[in-house]
Amino acid sequence: MSYTNKQVCIPPELPELLKQFTKAAIRTQPQDLIQWAAEYFGAVCRGETPPGREWSEPVASSNCAELTPELLKALHSRVGGRLIIHVSELAQMWKVLRLPIDMFNSVMAVGHFTEEIEWLKFLTLACSSLGVTISKTLKVVCEVLSSDHDCGPARIPFSTFQFLYKYIAEVDGEISASHVSRMLAYIEQEVIGPDGLIKVNDFTQNPRVRLE
Repeated sequence: MSYTNKQVCIPPELPELLKQFTKAAIRTQPQDLIQWAAEYFGAVCRGETPPGREWSEPVASSNCAELTPELLKALHSRVGGRLIIHVSELAQMWKVLRLPIDMFNSVMAVGHFTEEIEWLKFLTLACSSLGVTISKTLKVVCEVLSSDHDCGPARIPFSTFQFLYKYIAEVDGEISASHVSRMLAYIEQEVIGPDGLIKVNDFTQNPRVRLE
């Protein structure tokens, strides 16, 4: 089929969109242009500020954002449900949110992560910098992972909670495996309802649940 006699209609917003994309790409000089372009237009679709030079350059510590549950939730959203993520991609996302590079390196060291990172483990260690105690850390993790948008308490699948509690207790090194097993057995038998979900209040307000 020939298109020589058909008039091509250029969307009015296309020239400006391509202009802004080109300027951002020139400023940023990304190593992987295709991947960077996907992130750029993904941000545009989500209504977020498209990336500029800060996506490819280290952020000065004085310009870093303070780590918050909201920023960790934004980071979790960028990971997009994947269980494994490559260190270079995660580092790029971390820089996009202007989070402290030294904290990223610290989490990498504590978790002994290499090229392929188990996302939930990384997230849990990042949350530990906000939670201090194991109970508070798991509270932050639940708030980050919860997909509930109402005003109720954050909640996640109990199976996920089990995985996270066992991992953070192992990293902590001061809680016996038998104590962890007893707590999980009690929660599963006495606390968890038929929906299989655990709420923050189930382990922060119940006096019989002592995670530490």
